[in-house]
Amino acid sequence: MPWDIIIALVGGLLLLWIALVAVLWVTKPDDASITDALRLLPDVVRLVSRLARAPEVPRRVRVSLFVLLGYLASPIDIVPDFIPVLGYADDAVIVALTLRWVAGVAGPEALERYWPGTADGLDALRRLARIQSSGNDA
Repeated sequence: MPWDIIIALVGGLLLLWIALVAVLWVTKPDDASITDALRLLPDVVRLVSRLARAPEVPRRVRVSLFVLLGYLASPIDIVPDFIPVLGYADDAVIVALTLRWVAGVAGPEALERYWPGTADGLDALRRLARIQSSGNDA
């Protein structure tokens, strides 16, 4: 009896992981976008850090950004880095989805206000995360 529960639990977790990998595969950026994302990584980490400490950003957004920073710093990934394409793309997809959500809750102005890089870098970030400009570019 206990083995049935353990097997069902492990099977359910495996199916959930496979579904998540499928979603990541469907939403993954193309190779050029992954290259852009890697180039933007230092600025994106500074952006996330600044937003997470900004008092005017809603608390739930700041908490989510601290969780994102913890995930990025963690050696444990949803998809291990040794898996081709998806190994590195999962981090880029998770960051893009999180920033899209942040822009929806806090507004694209928050991203623009705290963006530490160039205007071209901000435009690339908007394209990667599919975020509309607020019209008040920094």
